Amino acid sequence: MRILIIDDDKNICATFTVALEAMKHQIMTAANGDLAVDALRNNGFEAVFLDLRLSHESGLDLLDEILNISPRVAVIFVTAFASIETSVAAIKRGAFDYLQKPCTPEQLRQVIDRVQQARKLETRVAELESDFTPSSLDYLLRSESPQMQTAFEIAFKAAASDATILLLGESGTGKSVLAKTIHRRSPRADGPFVSVTCPSHSRELLESELFGHAKGAFPGAIAEKCGKVMAAEGGTLLLDEIGELSLDIQAKLLRLLHAREYERVGEANPNKANVRLIAATNRNLKQAVEAGQFRDDLYHRLSLITVMLPPLRERMSDFARLVHVHLNYLARQSGKEAIFLSRDALHQMEKYQWPGNLRELRNVLERSVILSSDDHIQSVAFSECASKRTEIRIGSNITLSELENLHIKRVMENSQTLDEAARVLGIDPATLYRKRKKRT
Repeated sequence: MRILIIDDDKNICATFTVALEAMKHQIMTAANGDLAVDALRNNGFEAVFLDLRLSHESGLDLLDEILNISPRVAVIFVTAFASIETSVAAIKRGAFDYLQKPCTPEQLRQVIDRVQQARKLETRVAELESDFTPSSLDYLLRSESPQMQTAFEIAFKAAASDATILLLGESGTGKSVLAKTIHRRSPRADGPFVSVTCPSHSRELLESELFGHAKGAFPGAIAEKCGKVMAAEGGTLLLDEIGELSLDIQAKLLRLLHAREYERVGEANPNKANVRLIAATNRNLKQAVEAGQFRDDLYHRLSLITVMLPPLRERMSDFARLVHVHLNYLARQSGKEAIFLSRDALHQMEKYQWPGNLRELRNVLERSVILSSDDHIQSVAFSECASKRTEIRIGSNITLSELENLHIKRVMENSQTLDEAARVLGIDPATLYRKRKKRT
């Protein structure tokens, strides 16, 4: 676990650190509220030991700020001035537990064990709740599609091992949900599941997000930060859209896979890592390797086990059941007994190509439910949703300009950034920007 100790007594901090590190926990210390707040904002902690009486501030007052920054962190008050009144006040304001100084290593171990048990229970409750939503993969497991059945067979056999898994497929096909299910079926199920979407960060921020950074590593790094690799310790790390990683970060990731170690930004000492890596992408990594945009050695490391998820248009045997599952969920969300779809609406949906796959299906159904005047979705309701996505195929009676505009539009809708869309289209980003500006 990642634990923060907030105490102005250096001896207490040192004693707690020695005891907790011997239990294999990762420890940071802070002597006052300002340092504690900086640490909380730049790191993920699962537990905080908080002195009730700091030099110039009250631990009870600091508690509110801690829980505002990290609502799920377990705060354990530690004080030499224990009383029933302060104990009750701390628990009422959100503290997890209460210890009296001096604390023995056994008392620390017991309270941390209780924190870990509570976190496991919360995780299990969240999993049970997710079983009742379309975000769970359970509704996909009964697929009649041979492609999906093959994908599940490979994924779930590999889940029992610690092998790296590469998930391939278009945006919206369920890669991240499958990754979570692999984690839940793995020996690491009790550990954390941490996800990073690679294109959502700049190169500099992504390196810090993944590996963490030391204090002063760059301007604005006012405190050290634990990265996602450390956050996933003992569990699973999903790198979503891994095809967007820069070559220098790819080299660091290769080291993580090969040597199970990494360095934080601005730090020379290597850190050991015990994580299982799952990577996902909608890009053709073989083509990226040939183009010099992706390392060949990293590709071979990642693709030890490869799982291909088919697009929705290639598994239409599952379509009616998927619609039914989503409508049942939306009915519960809206407080209705049931929501029905007309045959005309279903027929129209089955003719549609679904470039956005399951994600688009979910959005279209939700919008149709919102716009429908009763519990029945008619063809018109779906037409209003789909009219913006006119189906045009190669060979249709349209001009080359219209076909080009539609292709550019759909590639951009399925891309995280302008640069990514330009790479898919094989044109310069500036050219794509001019074309987009001309269209609008």
